[in-house]
Amino acid sequence: MTEIFGNAAAQSAFLAAMRGGALHHAWLLTGPQGVGKASFARLAAMRMLADGANPDATPAGFDVPQGDRTRSLIEAGSHPDYRVLARLPKDPEKPDQDLARSITIAQVRTLQPLFATTPSMSARRVVVIDAIDDLERGGANALLKNLEEPPAGTIFLLVSHAPGRLLPTIRSRCRLLRFEALGQDEVTKAIRVLRPEADDEEVAALVRASDGAPGRALRYAGLDIAGIDSALAEIARDGDRDNGRRLKLAKALGSKTSQPRYEAFLDRAQAFVADQARTRSGPALRTALDAHAAARDLAGAAVGLSLDAQATVFEMAGIVASLRQ
Repeated sequence: MTEIFGNAAAQSAFLAAMRGGALHHAWLLTGPQGVGKASFARLAAMRMLADGANPDATPAGFDVPQGDRTRSLIEAGSHPDYRVLARLPKDPEKPDQDLARSITIAQVRTLQPLFATTPSMSARRVVVIDAIDDLERGGANALLKNLEEPPAGTIFLLVSHAPGRLLPTIRSRCRLLRFEALGQDEVTKAIRVLRPEADDEEVAALVRASDGAPGRALRYAGLDIAGIDSALAEIARDGDRDNGRRLKLAKALGSKTSQPRYEAFLDRAQAFVADQARTRSGPALRTALDAHAAARDLAGAAVGLSLDAQATVFEMAGIVASLRQ
């Protein structure tokens, strides 16, 4: 199971509720994507179930020792009192391919037989939904019935990156647990733990790209983000009057084998232009704001309309070149 980094206040609030016997039946874990909400939910679920099965066997905090029966069952995917709802692969035969757009009402309905029985290993069961933002409307309505009349002993941990989009009736049934973006030192620690093979240059580039979210940074791991950022900075600084830099970048990122780096480039180009806007004023700021709008629209069209990768990289680099002062 993944270690929790940062957000000590959220951890302390949840532990205090566990120790005080005031554990609300539904928790809404909110904050930026990639800061560790889902990891926290899974570790908190393990700890609650371990405590329920053997309250004297676990140390302080969220740690559950190796060899603990609860931990072994959860890691094997066979704990009878633990469920995780998340988007499923579109093709069950290809679990590493694209995921479905939503968590379906059918997935929510699979919980009902569980709720019709008592927990197996203690008086407690835990349901994690990652993320509830992905729950289709019918599924949200079905879940609401369980939140309004919670099955005995059931704790819901609902991960949300955009709580404002949820049904107000769902939000009102939950206790809010806020997670914040991590500081630079915390992100650096997380990356070094989770990607120990990364050298100093890659770690520094991933920290810059993280925006306080280690999960976001790790999506870029192994994609030479430092090289992409350097190319963007050079084009913005010097322009690209003869189109040479743009053509080179387009060729490097436009092949099918470069798809992960191409997608990372689209993200980093938007972030780069946004960062430029934060440091400018007057006409230069206006230029950066226009460039950011253009970069955002192009990136959205590139994904939604499956635009030609080489042409998209060339056009995006041209937007970055417009920043030259």
